[in-house]
Formats: sequence, structure tokens, C-alpha cells
Amino acid sequence: MRIVSPFLKKVFYPALSLAGVFHRTSARGLAVVTYHGVLPEGYEPVDSALDGNLISAEVMGRQLRLLKAHYNVISPEDALAWLEGRCELPPRAVLLTCDDGLLNCLTDMLPVLQQEKVSCLFFVTGASIEESRTMLWYEELFLLFLRAPAGPCEISSAGILIQGELGSREQRRAIWWNSVKRLSQVDSEKRELFLQVARIQFGETGERDFREGNSARCRRFGLLTRYELLELASAGMTIGAHTLSHPMLSQLPPELARAEISESRARLESVLEKRVWAFAYPFGDPQSVTPQVLAMAEEAGYQAAFLNFGGGLGTALPPYALPRTHVTAGMTLAEFEAHVSGFYARLQRVVGRSAQSAGTTQGQASR
Repeated sequence: MRIVSPFLKKVFYPALSLAGVFHRTSARGLAVVTYHGVLPEGYEPVDSALDGNLISAEVMGRQLRLLKAHYNVISPEDALAWLEGRCELPPRAVLLTCDDGLLNCLTDMLPVLQQEKVSCLFFVTGASIEESRTMLWYEELFLLFLRAPAGPCEISSAGILIQGELGSREQRRAIWWNSVKRLSQVDSEKRELFLQVARIQFGETGERDFREGNSARCRRFGLLTRYELLELASAGMTIGAHTLSHPMLSQLPPELARAEISESRARLESVLEKRVWAFAYPFGDPQSVTPQVLAMAEEAGYQAAFLNFGGGLGTALPPYALPRTHVTAGMTLAEFEAHVSGFYARLQRVVGRSAQSAGTTQGQASR
């Protein structure tokens, strides 16, 4: 059960945070926070479904200062040492992570991390070991559907057929998400062929969203290149794997899913010339991460693998299903602390038990 309430966000959480309740009552363990980058200055958000995972540098700075004041931000190396049984976690330990490897991780996020003197575990795709810049295929697909003319839509390529009505924004989002699931069932080459057909059909090139001439859009949509990845690593940041091409792993045939997981590690290690011990599941939700996928990460030799939901101090920490607090643009500072401290998870459990108890009582009364 997900608890969303204006009262919680605007009144209850701020009051508890101001009173210090969250950090004083937080449990032991590890809270893992996941970002997806920083909105570059000058970039105008396109859609909440597309840009809602990115926050401003100012907001990130406030979050990091809160963590430093009341929690213990540990390095990725400290987290690895704990996973390997070489050390204990400090009280209220927090690990910072970031997914996807967007260019703004280097240009806009790294300066905030350096200013606050903290390190982060960055999960990147196979695109970031290449010398030329690209963008995430599913973000390009979203933009194609968003900008396409209104009316019936039918795209067919490599045995994949996508049909629907491009009308309202909600309709476009629905077609896009269905397409993401369908295109995750094929290899990256067939996926690229489908995108080429879609670009031609909609009269798009796609390059305008990450070309160097538009700095703000390039930093928002462009992925790190090999030399930028090495620059991020040389700045003291740790690099983890996020598959070769960011598919929904649960939709892929098992042999392709295994290759996405294991080969991304091997290729990163060849470029970085160091061990890559951590993996983050693309999308990372219950729909995309099945028990079979969890087993693949362990088989590939990683020391840890991360989900993109759950999280907070006091939560269970299976090494290949590590939960994370997913930071979004709509999250207030007090709400952020409610998640990190584990208060949100505890509140969910209480409300869930209450709802279950009420349902049981109602069922008994109706007999």
C-alpha cells in the first residue's frame, strides 16, 4: 500500500523532521538512496513521466546536507567492505547511488557531491564505454511519441507491431510504456531498427535531443562517453553496471538477459581496469525484477545488486535485492528524510496491518 497524502507531505513529515523524530528513532542498518541525475540549468522539463526522476542541484545539496547533519553517509568502498564482512556499519548509515549515466552526472551532479565531500556509486550502461554519445532508447521513444502528430499510430519493424491512438498525453504515455515492455523482449539491434522506423515515420532524427550544440538538452539526455566515464571515476566516484542497453530484464529471453548482466560488467572492467562489484537492475521495480533475474546477478559474480524501490533504515537487505529510496522531483525534504529514516516503511506496515485487520473483521461480521 502506497501512502500519498498532502497532509503527510506538508504538515506531518515536516513537523516530525523539525522535531528530530526521524533520525532519533531510525533503526540500524543501511539506507540506500538512488538518484537519476540533476536537471541542467537552462533545461525546460518536458513531462513529469520523463523528467520526474531528476532534481535540481539546489535540492540535492539540501538533501546531502541533511544526511551529513543527522546520518552517516558512507562511501561505496565502505559498503563493499560491509558486504564482504570486513567492517560494521556506523549508526544511520546511508549510501548514495545514481542510475543511467547521463552526462549531467559529470557536469551538474559531480560538483554538488564534491562540494559536500561525499562519494556516490554510479550505475552506467554499455553506452558509456563507447566514444560517441547516444541517449537512452526508451527516453528517445518517449519523445518520439510525445512529439508525433495526433491520430492513429501503427509502427511495424522486425516482427514488432505497435498500434494505438496518439491523442492525449495519457494516451501517449500508455502507448510508450507498452512499447517499452514489447521492445524489451528483443535484442538491442532489433530495438534500434524499430526506433529507426519510428524516426522516419514521425519525421524525426532524434539527434537534436543530445547533440553538443544544445548544451542543456545534451546534458539532460546525452549519456556519458568513455572518456567522461573515466573522468567521473578519476574524481573518486565508483562505477557499477546497469546492463548493456537498459531493457526490462524480466521481458527478455533468459540467455539475452544473462548477457546484458554479465557482459556489461566485463566491458566496464576492461575500460576502467578495476573491479566492478555492483549492479543495478534497469527500471528496478517488481514487474521488471523476477526471482530468475535476481539469480542471474549473483551468477554473474557481482557482490551486490540493487532494486529501485523500498529502502530506508531498518529494511531487510538481501545482497542481490538491495532496496533503495528512489528520489523524485516531487519529494519534499521532510518526505525524503521520512523515507531514508525508515519511518515511511514502518508507517506502510502499520497501515497495511490495520487494513488487513479491518478486512478480516468485516469478513467475519458478514458471515
